Amino acid sequence: MAGAVLWLAPVGSPARADQLEPPTGEVLLIVGGEIENTNIRDEAHFDREMLRALGMTEIVSRTPWHEKDTVFEGVLALRVMEAVGARGTSVRAIAANDYKVSLPFEDFAGYGVLLAMYVDGEALRLRTKGPIWVIYPEGTDLPSHAREERMIWQLVKLHVE
Repeated sequence: MAGAVLWLAPVGSPARADQLEPPTGEVLLIVGGEIENTNIRDEAHFDREMLRALGMTEIVSRTPWHEKDTVFEGVLALRVMEAVGARGTSVRAIAANDYKVSLPFEDFAGYGVLLAMYVDGEALRLRTKGPIWVIYPEGTDLPSHAREERMIWQLVKLHVE
């Protein structure tokens, strides 16, 4: 898929930009770049309830930062990309401290990448790697250093490229 442009048609999401509802709560995630559906200028802003409405997924996985299996709950990154009508080959993930990492678009479907908002039932906050932590499930064919590098925490923005 390298070099290919992926188009993700919204599934169960608005077909037109003016139909993506604006957030009513605290904004946890902003998605910009090559997207069709927006709600504030040329971006899609999501609060916790908007993300939850996309469908919650729970995975049990181990990370280098946990000594045991941990329950992560959030929305699949692919669902967010579908909701905004994203098209591109990569997504720049940006943390609250401006740390950035590039995530290959194909990872979202291929690995079931999760945008975790809860760990072991507790809502993530800035001091606990929140508001969102990108989780790559254990057992992928990615080298461990690549998996760890892509699991950005304190995620606040995704920029589709």
